[in-house]
Amino acid sequence: MIEEQILSAYQDISRLTGQMLAVARNSEWDALVALERECSGIFAQLLNHDQEVPRSNDFQRRKAELIRGALDNDAEIRLLVEPWLTHLSELIGHSGRQHRLAQTYRPAE
Repeated sequence: MIEEQILSAYQDISRLTGQMLAVARNSEWDALVALERECSGIFAQLLNHDQEVPRSNDFQRRKAELIRGALDNDAEIRLLVEPWLTHLSELIGHSGRQHRLAQTYRPAE
């Protein structure tokens, strides 16, 4: 990939993490998962094409800015998602306990 294509991919990641943050703020978890998949796909392409070849200083600066922005978004997303994951874990644990109790105290057939 040439520098412009690589920066375009990082811009897409930055845009997507911004969208992910917006949907996380609105507790739109399904949309968050869909955007995360899209973002991961772009990132996987970058891992295959953004080789450690010498790049211009302007490229390196812009790339670093985009990565910092995406990481800032990611950090805030994680803060928003953690309570939801905790709640989900509690629901799953509660459901599992109910199932075990039902199995234990079910009348013999």
